[in-house]
Parts: sequence; C-alpha cells; structure tokens
Amino acid sequence: VAIILFEGGLTLELKELKTSGTVVARLVTVGALVSWALTALVAYFVLGLDVRLAVLLGAILVVTGPTVVAPLLRHIRPARRIGSIAKWEGIVIDPIGALLAVLVFEEFMFSIGEHTFGNAVWLLLKTALVGGVLGGAAAWLLAQCLRRYWLPDFLHGVAFLTVALAAFAISNWLQEESGLFTVTLLGVILANTKGIRVHHVLEFKEHLGVLLISCLFIVLGSRLELQDLLKVGPSGMVFLVFLVVLIRPAAVFASTFGSELTWRERVFLAFLAPRGIVAAAVAS
Repeated sequence: VAIILFEGGLTLELKELKTSGTVVARLVTVGALVSWALTALVAYFVLGLDVRLAVLLGAILVVTGPTVVAPLLRHIRPARRIGSIAKWEGIVIDPIGALLAVLVFEEFMFSIGEHTFGNAVWLLLKTALVGGVLGGAAAWLLAQCLRRYWLPDFLHGVAFLTVALAAFAISNWLQEESGLFTVTLLGVILANTKGIRVHHVLEFKEHLGVLLISCLFIVLGSRLELQDLLKVGPSGMVFLVFLVVLIRPAAVFASTFGSELTWRERVFLAFLAPRGIVAAAVAS
C-alpha cells in the first residue's frame, strides 16, 4: 500500500491545484467529516452495530481508492479540472483516512477514558512533523543523487523504491501509522522538485504497482469467507445503497458548495468514490 501511494504521489503536480485546490482541500476535510459522520449513523441504525464499531467503520470508509480511481480516469478521460480533483482526492484522502481509523480504533477499543482531545491533536501534529521531516529529507537525498549523477539511470527505480520503503519503516517506528503520509508526501515533493525528472521512475512504479495490486486483491480476497458475507445479509445491501447514493453525494455537495464546479462535475464526483486496497488493508 505504501508503494502504491508513493507512486500516486509522484503523479501529483502542485500546478493542478491552481484551479482545484480549494475543492480538493474541502473534500479531504469537510467531505471526510461528513462521510465519517453519516456512515457511522447508517452503520448504527441499519447494520445495528455498536456505537464504537459504527464510528470505526465510518472512519475506515472515509478513504476512496487510488488503485481504482486512477485506471477509471485513464479510461474515462474527464475534463482536466475534474480529473485532477478526483486524482488528488483519491490519493491524499487515503493516508488521512488510515490515520483517522487508527486513532479511532486506539481511542475506542483500548483507551476509553484515558485519552483527551489534546492527546489526539498531539498525535496528529507528531504524525505531520515526522512525515514532513522524513519525507522532505528522503526527497532531498534522492534529488541530490539525480542532480549529481550518483546513480546510473537503470538504478533510479530501485533507489526510489528502497528510499520510499526505508522512509515508510522509519516513520512508522517513530510514530505508528505515519508511514503512509510520509511516502505520499515524499512522492508529491519529488514530483514538484525542479531540475529532476521522475517520468522514467514513475513508469517503473506503475508496472510494479500493477503487480502489487494484483497480489493484494488476491491476498485480501482470500481473507473473506462465505459465512461472513451471509452474516451481512440484506441490511448490508441497504447499507451499501446508502453509502453510494446518499453519503457520498452529501459529502461532495457539502464540499463543493459555493465552488465554481458545474452541477455535472459535482454529480460526476458524487458517484466516483470506489473503496479499494487501502480500505481493505486498513480494515485487516
């Protein structure tokens, strides 16, 4: 998952935010909160889950799925503005949602009454600090290697992969579950660093990503058992309908209220939120 998000970060260019930055920021903040709250409510009333489990499920399902969104965008080829919004949201929301799910899980399952709002804020700030420092340092190291020609071209892909995995491991060691944020930020910094070209590395990562995604779907799919699906029953289908036709549109329209997006663009975003590898991996 870290490699997939790193590869996604390499495709994010800051110049795309000139026309869509405000909407992207709202989608990963306001949209995430609306999605979290409504999903938790529906899980509580429709699935009959305990309040803590409902809130946890809502946090997990905040994420979308860059592994599904990116191929869809390549196939559909929407207008540049709406395509960049969907791409940025799909990649940026994943480390945010994963961290949110972990914080909720630890708070509700293990630390009832022990943590305060201040502790949660400190954990978020620590995650941002660790991710920013490590992501920036790793990006600077790789940029120096490319600018000074310390590495031959055929080793660039392997070097980027090695540094990304090292940054992910060190980040998680310093602060639990901060690794996804670190590698995503690392990819974004590299994609926007002047004087270096990452297109050949991105091609290597795309090929590797296809292999990893294929393996991950098999591994995660093998964890599902038929009796688990039967337990969900009709209420699970009702929950899915709410998730698709009510919760996602509500999150999108709340996030894009007052923006320059047309109603067609809003409808497109409202029905583009597949849950993919990240949601399944965080849930496991």
